[in-house]
Amino acid sequence: MKLVISRSELVQLIRKIQNVVPQNPPIPVLSHFLIEAKESELVLTATDLTVGTTCSVEAKIFEPGSLALPSRHFFQLMRELTDSQVELTASDSEMVEITSGSSRFRLHGMDKAEYPELPDLHAAPQFKLPGMKLKEMLYRTAFVVPKEDSRYVLTGVLMRIREGVASFVGTDGKRLAKAEVEVALPPDFSGEFILPIKAVDEILKLLTDDDEASVYLTEDKVAVESGNTLLVTKLLSGSYPDFEQIIATQSERKLILHREELTSLLKQIALFTQDTSHSARFTFVPGELILTANCADVGEGKVSMPVNHEGEKIQIAFNPHYFLDILRHSRDETVTLGISDAFNPGIVTDSVRGLFVIMPMRLTEE
Repeated sequence: MKLVISRSELVQLIRKIQNVVPQNPPIPVLSHFLIEAKESELVLTATDLTVGTTCSVEAKIFEPGSLALPSRHFFQLMRELTDSQVELTASDSEMVEITSGSSRFRLHGMDKAEYPELPDLHAAPQFKLPGMKLKEMLYRTAFVVPKEDSRYVLTGVLMRIREGVASFVGTDGKRLAKAEVEVALPPDFSGEFILPIKAVDEILKLLTDDDEASVYLTEDKVAVESGNTLLVTKLLSGSYPDFEQIIATQSERKLILHREELTSLLKQIALFTQDTSHSARFTFVPGELILTANCADVGEGKVSMPVNHEGEKIQIAFNPHYFLDILRHSRDETVTLGISDAFNPGIVTDSVRGLFVIMPMRLTEE
């Protein structure tokens, strides 16, 4: 293998795959990434056996070849070099010579044969979406997904496809986010795919507003391709909780709230809640929403804003930090809050098929 490539382009390429490399790999080769010189491009691949990604960039290839290189050492070296170009030469399968300006290095690698191959899913059923739209679907649902949970399936985003609509759902049991988009698949195609949160985080990084994204679907894997990058992930196994009954809750009151004003007030009132176990009281009286919170160690706060409420007083308690998360992931000037009483969930909706559920907290004595 022999090639010459722009150092800055190589660094950008490594950044795209670096986070896939596991911190404590079960087998040594997984601490490496695979580097392949093919025709007129350089291809890098990384995997942790659950999530794998591959990306490419143009390079001057003098001799094709491949080997696995230790990701951390190679990446740190590339960042420290100052010359604009890098030459990589490998005469055998386990050593690469790196030349940049007057600098020379030799780095031990591993044979390509030891590196796990990513499956090719290009023949699987697929749909295409603008990268910006797929990014929005995942951004608006992944924020509620816990990194760790005893209920393993909750550590992923559900992608459910029915009748030409892809629904993306995330939940941690205390709140739920759902977003929908139409997809070009046969009307009779259906399936449920639980994407691990690590895969979702990496997909969000690879998607761009300018490129179209292709999503390939199989029973146990999903691949997303955008621009020069392809990500393949195994799916989480298990049954996702039935959330339809909660979403179908009929709210007796629908209140229109100005998103930025409510965001500002919640940030203020959240200062008077000590941690995520504390709540803010939402009190709706005719024409007004009053937010109150108190904490023995901090003090108490009270703020208010106009709202389109008529009739009797309604009180309900929510975690202000969770409510703020919902408002940050909505795009509209206003959102609609549906509530019935202090014991049933609040349903927040906006104009772009976004739906958020937030569970109420226990009302404390004022």
